[in-house]
Amino acid sequence: MIIGGAEDKVRKPTILKHFVALSGGKDSRIAVIPTASSLGREVVDVYDALFTKFGADRVDAVRPESREQAQDPALVKALDEATGIFMTGGNQLKLSSIVCGTPVGDAILRAHERGAVVAGTSAGASIQSSHMVAFGVGGATPKQRMTQVAAGLGLVDATVIDQHFDQRNRYGRLLMIVAQSPHLLGIGVDEDTCGLVEDIDGDMVMRVLGKGAVTIFDGSRMVSNAYEATRSSPLLASGVLFHVLPEKAVFNLSTRELVAQEPDIAAEDADELAEASRDLRQLARDIAAADAAPAAIRRRLKMRRASRPSIDLPPSLNQGDNA
Repeated sequence: MIIGGAEDKVRKPTILKHFVALSGGKDSRIAVIPTASSLGREVVDVYDALFTKFGADRVDAVRPESREQAQDPALVKALDEATGIFMTGGNQLKLSSIVCGTPVGDAILRAHERGAVVAGTSAGASIQSSHMVAFGVGGATPKQRMTQVAAGLGLVDATVIDQHFDQRNRYGRLLMIVAQSPHLLGIGVDEDTCGLVEDIDGDMVMRVLGKGAVTIFDGSRMVSNAYEATRSSPLLASGVLFHVLPEKAVFNLSTRELVAQEPDIAAEDADELAEASRDLRQLARDIAAADAAPAAIRRRLKMRRASRPSIDLPPSLNQGDNA
C-alpha cells in the first residue's frame, strides 16, 4: 500500500481501516516502523491507538535509528511475526540509509514475499519503489537537479514513487526522473490517497483508494534531451503517456495499461435497467411491425406496464404521436 501522506485519521480513516482489515482484522499483528520520523514516541502512540481502535490484535514498534540497531534480532523477530507492516512519514533518505541492506530490511522483503501487507505513508511510500526520490524541490516544469534519487526497497519494481504529489506540485521532478530513466514508471500519489498494489497472475496491479488521485508517467516511448540539458533549462519531454487515476481505477503496472471496470450499479438499479431495456426492445419490435399504429403501441406498452413494477422511461418515448 503506497499512501501519499496526510491520510485521514479522524473523520474518514478509510485507508488506515483498510490496512488493518487486509492485515487480518482482529487477528492482525502490526509492526510500525517510525524510523523516518523526527518525532518521538508520540508518532508510534498515534498509530498504535488508531490500529487498535480499528481492531488490530497487537501493535509493535520497530524503530532502528542506525544500521547497527537494524541488526537487532528482536526487531527482526517482530517483523517476521507481523501480518502487516506500516512505515510512517518523515525523511525517506534516513529510512533507506538505515534499513536497506540490513536484517530489518531483509525482514520487510520476506514479509512482502510471504503475503504480509506492507504499507507506507509519505516517506514510507517512497521507499517501496526500486528507485526512490531522496529529496528535491517542487515545480511543474522538469529541470535537471530538481531532485536526487537513491535506492529503495524495490517492493514495487521498475518504478519511482513520489508523494504529496498534487498538493506540493511535484509533477516536474517526477517527470525529470522518468526522462532520465525512461524504463521506470513514475507514480505520484496525492495526499489521503492510496495505491493498493497486488500480484495478480504474475502482474503488479494497482487499485486506487482515497479522495485524491494517482498520477502515472510512462516514458517507454518518450523523447527527451535529459542527457544534454543544462541545470537551469527546462527538459524536452515528448511522447510521455500520462494517466490520472481516481478512486476505484485499476491499473496494471506490469503491462502499463488501464484495467477496464464494470459500472458500479446497485442491484435494484440493475434490475430496473434490465426491465427498461426489455421494454425498449419490445417497443422497437412494435414500431417495426406493419400494424404499428401509435394508438396500438401505446395500448401494448400500457398492458406490459400493468403486469410489472412501474418503469420510468425517457420522456421522448412516452410522447406517442408527438415523437
